[in-house]
Amino acid sequence: MDITIEQAELISSAARKKAQEIGVPMNIAIVDAGANLKAFHRMDNAWLGSIDIAIRKAKTARLFDMESGDLGKLSQPEEPLYGIEVTNGGLVSFPGGIPLKNTAGEIVGAIGVSGGTVQQDREVALTGAGAFV
Repeated sequence: MDITIEQAELISSAARKKAQEIGVPMNIAIVDAGANLKAFHRMDNAWLGSIDIAIRKAKTARLFDMESGDLGKLSQPEEPLYGIEVTNGGLVSFPGGIPLKNTAGEIVGAIGVSGGTVQQDREVALTGAGAFV
């Protein structure tokens, strides 16, 4: 099972709407089940440096089937995954990447958001993920 372009656009649209509501221009990336980029939107005036971060947050969430921030907790010094962020071409281990599950509970992709605070990024990503049907 994989995410369709229609689903990716719906998720991205919901995330963009939330970003507009909170007044923060964001970069929004959607990856498919294989962690390949499916859709990407850079809102007007979103930081250029956040483009790569949004994509890597989505990939991180899909590669490890967990929120990117949860991986961050496990990758701190003295934790079991310390140093993991340098693997796989570079991971992002702070909030804003959320796995996308279908109605059967299978992970079929992920969303990554960057451009605000980590709390804002996560909030926008959760809103996008909540629109997934």
